[in-house]
Amino acid sequence: MDRTDVSFILGVIGNVISLLVFISPVKTFLRIVKNESTEEFNSLPYICTLLSTAQWTYYGLIKPGGLLISTVNGAGAVLEAVYVILFIIYSPKASKIKTVVLVLLVDIVFFTAVFLVTFLALNQQTRITVIGVLCVCLTLTMYGSPLAVMRTVIVTKSVEFMPFFLSFFLFINGGLWAAWAVLNGDVFVGIPNGIGFGLGASQLILYLIYRKGKSSQEVSQKLLHIDVES
Repeated sequence: MDRTDVSFILGVIGNVISLLVFISPVKTFLRIVKNESTEEFNSLPYICTLLSTAQWTYYGLIKPGGLLISTVNGAGAVLEAVYVILFIIYSPKASKIKTVVLVLLVDIVFFTAVFLVTFLALNQQTRITVIGVLCVCLTLTMYGSPLAVMRTVIVTKSVEFMPFFLSFFLFINGGLWAAWAVLNGDVFVGIPNGIGFGLGASQLILYLIYRKGKSSQEVSQKLLHIDVES
């Protein structure tokens, strides 16, 4: 089995794992549809992920050999778009307006501007570089959420608010795509996924350390105490 075959197999497995990550919020949205309310859920993570997956799809389409990148992120973009639409349908009026404005500015105006400027004004190699850097920045920004969750685990000494399987898939997904990036010499895919692999590993280590931690009531009291101090 040569390098190309290994790369293709890693990419296909990476597609499957990435899809599982994209599908993970389905339970949340089934709850939203059932209750006909977005409750206290925030639309911003889904709006940002929609932009990120759209940009990665564009990157995969313009980069030679980027088919596996574009397929999984294209599917992810469709799922994120569905999540955002459901958010708009079931959110209160004030939140609905805010979500629509953010979608227009972030996912439509910004993405369209990036597409037009890079496609019309830049040559192929420069276009790949600019979109690649932008994709890395967007993905690194999205890693703020796992860092916040890890802080909560350390402070409360409980994994109550850090789902094991999400951490596990982050670890596997990051490792697979980082390996794919090494084989294909793609630094833009390698940087964020290498960091994702490291964060996933760190979360799994925290899970092993604090898996027998405090009860839900104790955790809630601890978080309330932290909020009061803040």
